[in-house]
Amino acid sequence: MVQITLPDGAQRDFPGPVTVAEVAQAIGPGLAKMTVAGKVDGRLVDASDLIDQDAKLQIITPRDEEGLEIIRHSTAHLVGHAVKQLYPTARMVIGPVIEEGFYYDIAYERPFTPEDVAAIEQRMRELIAQDYDVIKKMTPRAEVIEVFKSRGEDYKLRLVEDMPNETAMGLYYHQEYVDMCRGPHVPNTRFLKAFKLTKLAGAYWRGDAKNEQLQRIYGTAWADKKQLDAYIQRIEEAEKRDHRRLGRELDLFHIDEVAPGVVFWHPKGWAIWQAVEQYMRQVYRDTGYQEVKGPQILDKTLWEKTGHWQNYRENMFITESEKRDYALKPMNCPGHVLIFKHGLRSYRDLPLRYGEFGQCHRNEPSGALHGIMRVRGFTQDDGHIFCTEDQILDECVAFTAQLQKVYADFGFTDILYKVATRPDARVGSDELWDKAEHACMEALRRSGVEFAISPGDGAFYGPKIEYTLRDAIGRQWQCGTIQVDFNMAERLGAEYVTESSGRAHPVMLHRAIVGSLERFIGMLIEHHAGAMPVWLAPVQVAVLNITDAQADYVRHVAKTLRNQGLRVETDLRNEKITYKIREHSLQKLPYILVVGDKEKEAGAVAVRARGNQDLGVVSLEAFAKRIAEDIASKA
Repeated sequence: MVQITLPDGAQRDFPGPVTVAEVAQAIGPGLAKMTVAGKVDGRLVDASDLIDQDAKLQIITPRDEEGLEIIRHSTAHLVGHAVKQLYPTARMVIGPVIEEGFYYDIAYERPFTPEDVAAIEQRMRELIAQDYDVIKKMTPRAEVIEVFKSRGEDYKLRLVEDMPNETAMGLYYHQEYVDMCRGPHVPNTRFLKAFKLTKLAGAYWRGDAKNEQLQRIYGTAWADKKQLDAYIQRIEEAEKRDHRRLGRELDLFHIDEVAPGVVFWHPKGWAIWQAVEQYMRQVYRDTGYQEVKGPQILDKTLWEKTGHWQNYRENMFITESEKRDYALKPMNCPGHVLIFKHGLRSYRDLPLRYGEFGQCHRNEPSGALHGIMRVRGFTQDDGHIFCTEDQILDECVAFTAQLQKVYADFGFTDILYKVATRPDARVGSDELWDKAEHACMEALRRSGVEFAISPGDGAFYGPKIEYTLRDAIGRQWQCGTIQVDFNMAERLGAEYVTESSGRAHPVMLHRAIVGSLERFIGMLIEHHAGAMPVWLAPVQVAVLNITDAQADYVRHVAKTLRNQGLRVETDLRNEKITYKIREHSLQKLPYILVVGDKEKEAGAVAVRARGNQDLGVVSLEAFAKRIAEDIASKA
């Protein structure tokens, strides 16, 4: 007798071992038809797997997040089935699930083309229409090797070699096609109808550029067509908002091969940068931070003391002078510790808050670079709080409140919170990690927000709270962070005088709100689709004349508004006014002011707001007041 306990506490008895699918059928045919897999005592299994002892069971359907991942993984296997039918000499490599989709790496004698991808997608749909069952067979290791040898799948054989302790492996059969996987997978291709292949890319075996090059086919899969259509619409919207495209169209910045991963800021892009930096500088002043500046290049011995040389060296740019090794700083923390150490500190000085717009360099792989979102040279709104253990919670709670206000001013109100806990490779005792992790979690509880735990994702020197923003089209961007570090100050010998005249090491809180300014500006461009709020817009007002007779008045209007601190452009070209309005509208300016003879005589301006809104004719004074209110309210 096998007793199955369902999530609602209901129990069902079966005379002997029973599959997940059979349990679902016993509950009802509707559920059986929707069953993708099962979760037995918390472990995901195939619908065909036997349960041979009492267990807790959750039936997994396409509505579940796990069900959606299984659909995506199974669709990747379906790619393999179609590819092998169309291109029999192709060799399959790996096909994992990624966020909102999957990919499959393939070795083939020629590059695939978009036409090939269309043919693969069509063959996948033909295979789905056959409504065939996906069969799982646990197979002895020796037989697995023979299966893949006979099929010429040398990459699969290499993967088998990577698992020397596995005596049996799961083989999944899509009719004549076979693939190896831990599973689970869908029981039938009827679950795979809502998919689309999205793009081709290059890849390397094991992700190493020294290895042979492969081809990667990306795709997405969803529970139903409605979800797929929504995703495609979101991707199309994301392409319109792509910061690289808008950066070109709005003349904000460019990336050049002479400096891969480093940004060339144009005047308009730098205006956005300055607006962000000056705003954050005011945040520093308002919240008790002292701004500092550390050097770019620091001796190897410092990085050895902090642990970066041992744990992070492959990501650092190294240089040498007079037989001494140096590194371009990948982060600002050690420099701030050295500033803290320069002089005798007392417990009365704590918490001591340093802020820096610190330029950092990290040796990111060229394949990972992405516009201004992922770069090698970047500037952080970096800050470090030196405090006592008793001050950690108050500082973390205050930081969360500060961060929420900043994000709201930039137009982000949807924030996700996560605590990343200790990784396997770390420094410091378990006792200190216990204290640090508790502080992160308790701070978020006191802030009144819900949060998730991300096991093992902390920095090597301490756990952290991660703040993730959801943008206008629902995408998530991990942005701000605060990290509780009991280790670095001690490793670098930073101390303060305690109330009892003893010495103690301060706790160090690493914090950033916008993080990399480059990446954050990229996020802003995409979130606002290039139409920046008035206070951030690189050009806030363009003043246009209808004829040359108003040229002097245009200059007067522009000067008046510039004296108010506004970023103003004039357009005195001998072009039709409709043409000029259209050109400036395409630049997504908040306001366009048009002046003709009537406006000149009245000391007024005809105001057009972004979105082709005609606000009519108002006095120059009234417009100046309106835009000042926009800026003050961060509208």
